[in-house]
Amino acid sequence: MTPSLHATVSGKVQGVYFRAWVFDQAKSLGLTGWVRNLRDGQVEILAQGEAAALDALRQRLPGGSPLSLVESVEADMIDYDKAYNAFEIRG
Repeated sequence: MTPSLHATVSGKVQGVYFRAWVFDQAKSLGLTGWVRNLRDGQVEILAQGEAAALDALRQRLPGGSPLSLVESVEADMIDYDKAYNAFEIRG
């Protein structure tokens, strides 16, 4: 099991480069995992790495990308059964 940050972000977060922004934040913090759009308009994130870096990402999420409007962030630390080697943008 790998300690991971799982987050779901709501608001105007699709079609505003939010996933690309999360990708850049994660890469700059040395995190691995993924970000993807959900059918209900939210964005889901699973990030793995150092605890301080995960906390930094969690703190940055409410700000979002320049064009986004984040209404809420639900974020929890979980134990995930897969470890990732890179951070990727999924569909």
